[in-house]
Amino acid sequence: MYYLKLAHLVDDKIHARSTGPYSLVTQQPLGGKAQFGGQRFGEMEVWALEAYGAAYTLQEILTVKSDDVVGRVKTYEAIVKGDNVPPAGVPESFKVLIKELQSLALDIKVLSDTREEILIGEDDDDDIVPIDINIAGLEDTPSFAPLGEEEDDLEDFDDFEDFEDAEEEPSVSEEEEPSDDELSGLDEDLGELSDALDLEIDKDIE
Repeated sequence: MYYLKLAHLVDDKIHARSTGPYSLVTQQPLGGKAQFGGQRFGEMEVWALEAYGAAYTLQEILTVKSDDVVGRVKTYEAIVKGDNVPPAGVPESFKVLIKELQSLALDIKVLSDTREEILIGEDDDDDIVPIDINIAGLEDTPSFAPLGEEEDDLEDFDDFEDFEDAEEEPSVSEEEEPSDDELSGLDEDLGELSDALDLEIDKDIE
C-alpha cells in the first residue's frame, strides 16, 4: 500500500481579480483562472441574497460588477476621483435578450411607468467623456494612438489649412478692364498684322 499526494493545492487554486477581460457578446467577465476571469455568481446565489433581502448588494453584483458597461466605467471614475458612486444602469444581458427576441420577429419595447417607450441603444449615456483608464486590464494594449500617427494627422491638418488659405484665381468678372494705352498698342499690333497678312480688321474697339 502506498499514498499519493493530491494535486489540489491552495497555491495552484487561489485566484483574485479587480478588473480584467470581458466577453464581447454579453460584456460579462470571463470565467476561469486561465482567462483571468471573475467569480461566477449563479442563479442559486442570487436566490440566497434575495432571501437575505440584500437588494443593494445584489444590484451591485449584477450591474457594475458584471455587464453594466456604462456603470462600471462611471463607478471606476468615481472611485478614482473620490466622488459618490452613481446609480447603476441597464446591464448588457438585458440588451442581448431584447436583440434575441427582436431576431424572432417580435416587436419588443421597453415602457416606463407612464407607458412611454424607453429607447435602449448600444450606448445609453451620451454625456460620457472618455478617460484614459484601461479597465479591461490588458496592459499591452495602448489606449491612445501611436506618436507617428498623431504627427501624420497634424501634417494632414496643416495641408488642409494651406489649401484653405490659398488664394482663389480671379474670375473673369474680377479682371481689370484694359486702359486706353493698352487699347492703342493693341490697335498698332493689329494694324501691322493686317498689313502683313493683307487682312481688313475693324479697329473700333470699345
